[in-house]
Amino acid sequence: MNLEYNYWSFKGVLSSRLCKDIVDYGLQHTSNTALTGQYPRNLEQKPLNQQELKKLQKLRHSNISWLDDPWIYNEIQPYINVANKNAGWNFQWDWSEAIQFTHYRLNYHYNWHRDSLTKPYDDSVQKNFVGKIRKLSVTVSLSAPDDYEGGNLEFNFFHDVKSKPQVCKEVKPQGSIVVFPSFVFHRVTPVTTGTRYSLVLWQLGNPFK
Repeated sequence: MNLEYNYWSFKGVLSSRLCKDIVDYGLQHTSNTALTGQYPRNLEQKPLNQQELKKLQKLRHSNISWLDDPWIYNEIQPYINVANKNAGWNFQWDWSEAIQFTHYRLNYHYNWHRDSLTKPYDDSVQKNFVGKIRKLSVTVSLSAPDDYEGGNLEFNFFHDVKSKPQVCKEVKPQGSIVVFPSFVFHRVTPVTTGTRYSLVLWQLGNPFK
């Protein structure tokens, strides 16, 4: 799919007070090791062994918790709709997954990946997800730029990890929102100092035709 815009950004649109409130609220929730699609989400049922954990952390190393509060969705979803229209994607979507509150500390990272799924969700998940795919991904920067170094959001629009990545500088200001199609390759480089807090959302819709 050829796109005129591979992502759409809004610099610093959420206030520092709101970002702090979200961080404080997120930290009240129990955090767990961030997983990938090959592992079950419920680590209490099946904890990872050392070999699995080591393999996972080569790809992804961060802590996450899940939020589903309407007041957070209400702050972010209007920007998703604007990005979808202004970028010319006009993707149909009608549901949002739970919001991922992510902590990236020293050396934490997420290597090259894309958020889209190989198949639509089946009936093993939430009823509203069935038959849908991830169409739009969203990253919300909650930390001030001076709070951390590294932790850059980078894109690879050629879907070739050997290609030179593009650093998304627009995500750095606190309160910034970046929206992009879920099939776009991206990564978060290792944090070298401090802690990077962010939100991640995925918007679901019917499969592309």
